[in-house]
Amino acid sequence: MKPVKVVDDIYWVGAIDWNVRDFHGYATYQGSTYNAYLVMDEKITLVDTVKKEFVDEMLARISQVVDPKKIDCVISNHTEMDHSGGLPRMMHRIGEEKPLYCSKVGHRNLSSHFKEAWNYQPVENGGTLSLGKRTLNFLETRMLHWPDSMFSYCPEDRLLFASDAFGQHYAGLERFDDEIGEAILPHAKKYYANILLPYSALVLKLVDKVTEMGLALDVVCPDHGIIWRKDPGLIIGKYVEWARQAPRRKAVVVFDTMWHSTEKMAGVIAEALGRAGVETRLMHLRSWHRSEVITEIQDAGAVLVGSPTLNNGLFPTVADFLCYMKGLKPQNKVAAAFGSHGWSGEAVKLINAEFEAMKLNVVHPGVKSAFVPDDQVLEACVDLARQVAEALPA
Repeated sequence: MKPVKVVDDIYWVGAIDWNVRDFHGYATYQGSTYNAYLVMDEKITLVDTVKKEFVDEMLARISQVVDPKKIDCVISNHTEMDHSGGLPRMMHRIGEEKPLYCSKVGHRNLSSHFKEAWNYQPVENGGTLSLGKRTLNFLETRMLHWPDSMFSYCPEDRLLFASDAFGQHYAGLERFDDEIGEAILPHAKKYYANILLPYSALVLKLVDKVTEMGLALDVVCPDHGIIWRKDPGLIIGKYVEWARQAPRRKAVVVFDTMWHSTEKMAGVIAEALGRAGVETRLMHLRSWHRSEVITEIQDAGAVLVGSPTLNNGLFPTVADFLCYMKGLKPQNKVAAAFGSHGWSGEAVKLINAEFEAMKLNVVHPGVKSAFVPDDQVLEACVDLARQVAEALPA
């Protein structure tokens, strides 16, 4: 439980959650971290805390640098409980009268989470706080990904405390990008796809704003995962790429099946897409978690969804997935539906309605199969794939 020096007099003092496997419906197969940072200056400052179950781990790290009672103030960049849950014990330990800096919305949120009468110091967007040798500049990042979110930037170290931006759900002993390399990027992509994708327009505006402000960045310290010190420009560039959602010649075929009829249709569609030169992923919803499927869909130009009809509706896993995808608001994609049925056959119509609600470009009315698909149905599946392929960039 040793602290890790980020730069001179700034330490990572967070916690590693090796065993978390679900984060709000997002599968975290490799755990996560809750990052907190200790700044040793004339005002000793703690930036963010950890999930309440991990306060002892954080305190053990802080205690190897300084007596926690000597901490002069706390910065809360984001009030979600995985970062604020440790505040009650932390404030009690350092002194309830010590100032707690947060955004104005953060003040409201924290007051709703906790009933203690802390010494809240809401900060203005663009406000500053002198720590002694260092200054922290506060930048509101509303809806990235909560309304309270903000960044804290230290110009003297060219270091950004980035709250929930640029993070990853990944538990490991590596603390920095140069220790793990590009193996971290799939985790960062999944994090973006499942948390920040709906706010892509705001991500692009924020990057433009940071560029206009001329903020130099040598180190980016997110609240989850590894710290970017070798090449912070890499993750910033990836965020711009992911936020633009430029369609690739890639299709994701998502399905579930009861008696293998929809599965057979999915296989024929996937093969036909591949023959048309489309990079294709075939994903059975009882084999792939919804958060993994969304990660693949994020940079795909096409999404095709298949479902059997069950009780005049969608198969439950398909309904769950479509609800999850709709909340994440993917853009710039073509779409098509398919499915099998016995006697009613509403699934294709219901999938198309969800596509339309998401404002996806439905390029085919869909293919339905009564019971087991025959050659005519399978040929219609090939034609559906052809039309999707033609709608994708060359």
